[in-house]
Amino acid sequence: QVQLVESGGGLEQTGGSLRLSCAASGRIFDIRTMGWFRQAPGKEREFVASIGGISGRLSYADFVKGRFTISRDNVKNTLYLQMDGLKPEDTAIYYCAASPGFGPLVETTPSRYPYWGQGTQVTVSS
Repeated sequence: QVQLVESGGGLEQTGGSLRLSCAASGRIFDIRTMGWFRQAPGKEREFVASIGGISGRLSYADFVKGRFTISRDNVKNTLYLQMDGLKPEDTAIYYCAASPGFGPLVETTPSRYPYWGQGTQVTVSS
């Protein structure tokens, strides 16, 4: 099993920044891909960004390209999401996820991630 704990959410104004963290523990040597997803009220969970494979391949949803940056610290076993230029439509619960799989078909698909954190709320005011 892998345990994931997110932190860093909160309330921010339009144009502001937040950094989310996700601390991983347990059988982390099984993990090949880690990602961030988000879910707004009344909407489906959607892919935000991922980092995966030995090369650390980065993938981003179009709506966050140029604004959000995903990174990881392998020593601290922590995944990050730096969010700049926040918009009200970024308001959602943000989830960290981990998968033993890798590749494009895994990265953006929630069902390919067996491990999830509890989520952290991000609210952006206009």
